[in-house]
Amino acid sequence: MSTYSVSNKCLCFLFLFVFMTLGYAQNESKTKPNIIVVITDDQGMGDLGCYGNPYIKTPNIDKFYKDAVRFTNYHVSTTCAPSRGAIMTGRHTNRLNVFHTIAGRSLLLEDEVLLPQIFAQNGYTNGMFGKWHLGDNYPFRPEDRGFHEVVRHGGGGITQGPDFWGNDYFDDTYWHNGQTEKYEGYCTDVFFTEALNFIETNKDKPFFCYIATNAPHGPLNVPEQYINMYKGVKGLEERFQRFYGMITNIDDNFKLLEDKLNALNIADNTILIFTTDNGTAGGNKVFDAGLRGHKGSEYEGGHRVPLFIRWPDGKLTGGNDIDELVAHYDLLPTFVDLLGLDFNPVKPLDGKSLKPLLYHEEGNWPNRVLYMDTQRLQNLVKYRKYSVMDSDWRLVNGNELYNINSDRSQTTNVFNKFPEVVEKLALGYEKWWQSIIDEGADDRFAFIKVGSPNENPSRISSHDLMTGKFNGVWHQHGATRSLQATGRWKIEVVEDGDYKISLCRFPRESGFAINETFPEQKKRVELEQIMPASTKSDFETAYIYLADFEKTAKIEKGQKEVSFTTKISAGKYDMEAQLIDATNKVYPAYYVYIEKL
Repeated sequence: MSTYSVSNKCLCFLFLFVFMTLGYAQNESKTKPNIIVVITDDQGMGDLGCYGNPYIKTPNIDKFYKDAVRFTNYHVSTTCAPSRGAIMTGRHTNRLNVFHTIAGRSLLLEDEVLLPQIFAQNGYTNGMFGKWHLGDNYPFRPEDRGFHEVVRHGGGGITQGPDFWGNDYFDDTYWHNGQTEKYEGYCTDVFFTEALNFIETNKDKPFFCYIATNAPHGPLNVPEQYINMYKGVKGLEERFQRFYGMITNIDDNFKLLEDKLNALNIADNTILIFTTDNGTAGGNKVFDAGLRGHKGSEYEGGHRVPLFIRWPDGKLTGGNDIDELVAHYDLLPTFVDLLGLDFNPVKPLDGKSLKPLLYHEEGNWPNRVLYMDTQRLQNLVKYRKYSVMDSDWRLVNGNELYNINSDRSQTTNVFNKFPEVVEKLALGYEKWWQSIIDEGADDRFAFIKVGSPNENPSRISSHDLMTGKFNGVWHQHGATRSLQATGRWKIEVVEDGDYKISLCRFPRESGFAINETFPEQKKRVELEQIMPASTKSDFETAYIYLADFEKTAKIEKGQKEVSFTTKISAGKYDMEAQLIDATNKVYPAYYVYIEKL
């Protein structure tokens, strides 16, 4: 046999071996399930047909409910950003600098490890669509925290300060992987469409898709056809027609999502989750599902929400209820356990894997004691609007006790009848709070980094101004109405250098001058809320203080921004940026741009 033929055979065997190895690796990779989390905004347990609401139309989520595993005693935080922070980290939100929705207290600390980072380290491709609400500047954006594909609005809702100027839910401009891009259509439709495109692109490899709708968060702007679905329904005011219309639109998009999974033949190997971020924003006035309270409340209606999970290949189907007490920070450790992800927590988790409950292996599942509170202040405050929960009891604000199994609506306070229960739960709260203090959470801040190649210039809004007097400056309407507030931003300059700092009343994309006046936005039937008129035109001075640089400058007629150039050393600083009117009243510079030259 010739040397040539032997070499040829060896080469053939080598190619065959490589081909089989690659094929095996691809098959092994694809056996990992995909994960899709759909989380809506301000939708409570009573805002679904499957939980008995006689008015709302949610046939597709109701159908999903019938085939999913349902956690009936699942708790989140009482407002938006805190819930998202806990889901992303497996830790209580008070530890994360995410105990408010504005004022620099919705920026998730940089040293926390997030769920998409864990997925990415385990071979997943990650997409995020919709509402992030954990920071709009580097290093807090979703693309900085493990997501590969991102389409999102700014802040905690469309029309808020960090959002693109003039967005109103229709044909808006969003951030696509850090760059602004114009989209056609209604916001929820856009976010689902982009998610479906991501899913199709990544169908042959494991992915994590996080669809976080801003609906039905206000303003209650919604296509007219969805308002019309509820017109004439007795007992439904217009705002609830709009609120329910937004949810029905989500439901229609949920069907499109399921249809896409079936068309791509990946539904069986996809973990599909439906949940919400906090209690209802007012829907309890129509139907409360037997729960007291609403968004922001320490009572059940503020934090007990739906959680439905389906994974056919994982035998998680069939419409089964799980009644044990669980929480949002359990999701991360559950994913790690369920999927065998490589992850060693750097910080202690508050969450616990729910895998034993999902597979009826709970054995001696403990009677856990969990804690939820509503802070919504500039600093953490002990004993503020809190609930201590175990499988039987709710201790609310330290002086109300309810047996949650016999008094789901929390109407009968039995505080004086069970002192031993009160003592146990109160002691648990003390230990829990001390664990937060021991981490230093009451004395930590999240610093927006400027001068980085990852974001230059940085567009910073008064949404993240640290102030005790919020007064609406977190919203675009704060700039339009010239609302007053004073405070400071936490800024980290990452490199020594020359910097240009530009103070604005309106963001650059608006094209407006500081003293611009304009009429209110034209009303359309789809819009519940419109941009108000701008009437103030007497801002005279701009003031900046950053590091050792402090200066004022006169605002000229027609000037859109006042810019200062200076050398700044790397470091962490408090920044003040103000606009001062003819009567010496002080207002924030609602938008500040910082650029390393």
